[in-house]
Amino acid sequence: VRNAIKKAEAVNIGNDSALIQTVCVKYTVNGMTTRRIPLGEKCSQLIVDIDLLCADRKFAYDLVTCVEKAGLKVMDIFADIYAVGKEAALFEQSVDRQVIVLKVERDATTLGLLYKGRFAASTILPMGLGNIANAAVEKYGINMKNVIELIKYSARLDQTVCSSNIIHIWNDNGENRTISEQELVDCIRPNIETWLNAITETCEGILQAGETTVIITGEGGETEGLENLLSKRLNVEVRDYIPETLGGRNAALTACLGLFYAYQDRLPIIGQTENSLDLDAFIKNVSYRDRKVETTKEDTLTNKLKGLFLDGKK
Repeated sequence: VRNAIKKAEAVNIGNDSALIQTVCVKYTVNGMTTRRIPLGEKCSQLIVDIDLLCADRKFAYDLVTCVEKAGLKVMDIFADIYAVGKEAALFEQSVDRQVIVLKVERDATTLGLLYKGRFAASTILPMGLGNIANAAVEKYGINMKNVIELIKYSARLDQTVCSSNIIHIWNDNGENRTISEQELVDCIRPNIETWLNAITETCEGILQAGETTVIITGEGGETEGLENLLSKRLNVEVRDYIPETLGGRNAALTACLGLFYAYQDRLPIIGQTENSLDLDAFIKNVSYRDRKVETTKEDTLTNKLKGLFLDGKK
């Protein structure tokens, strides 16, 4: 498998792109195909289908430079949409249909396409929840962070008639001011329409290619009604990523959780494991091995972890 990856990485991708990840999509062992790495299998022939995930060279290097200037080491790199696909098991869902992933964040929306069980492409639109919230920030003077929280948890974006109940109270130069759900939704509706128009225009060509499902994640996955508005525009199934059993409980952290799954899947291939914490300090503070002293309040796992982090700050 490693030899196959080395051959794939030797392919010329041009000077404008940077290879950020090699993904083993599937393995064919003696004519049998599997998506899991066939460790321990005996075979006379092995075929590895490999995707080369590339990004704009300057953009990729700028991001890595930011991380390194922060004093951190880059262990590995994965595209955020690929990580979302790992966490939400979207690659399996895209075997017989197209899956469009919309990762809606504060300042941008990343649109990714999964097709035939693989990550096909992605692009970034410079429009996110912050652009939608700007209207309320400018009209009412509410803090951006508070407007975002109101949009996510106190507004039904697909409703024309909303509640007149107050959802937020704040002080403006000594004067108490309020806003209702109806006022908030009416205020941001034009910006929502602008966002919907941009998504519709970008997805138009993809939708014509075949049956499609759209998944909303990121901060936008925490909103109520955005999926219904988009479904009416695109005339396809649109849903928020909400795990029914195991999975990220906050849609904004879906990519972060999927990143660990993606990295874990690569460990058998790269043959090495790197840790981002001081293992000696961790074991010393948390491990119960060789301890026969009666447990006290200070010996609980919670207090041990708390002590570990406080010691690190010191």
